[in-house]
Amino acid sequence: MSADFVAHMEDVLDLYAEPYDPMRPVVCFDETSTQLLVDARPPIPAAPGRPRREDYEYRREGTRNLFLTCEPLAGAMWR
Repeated sequence: MSADFVAHMEDVLDLYAEPYDPMRPVVCFDETSTQLLVDARPPIPAAPGRPRREDYEYRREGTRNLFLTCEPLAGAMWR
């Protein structure tokens, strides 16, 4: 970590430490991408003396993007 990085991180932490002001909301945004996977074969249910069995194979059903915004000082989150 450089000194420049630490200085910018301290600015962000100072912003979060400020008291809540509805006229100047602090809004955060994050995003992630994930794969959508389904089982290639249905799992075999558990039976007396035998645990549930699942195959390791899967079928890819595409991807999705997940976006999250939140206003942490107000305790609000939107998806």
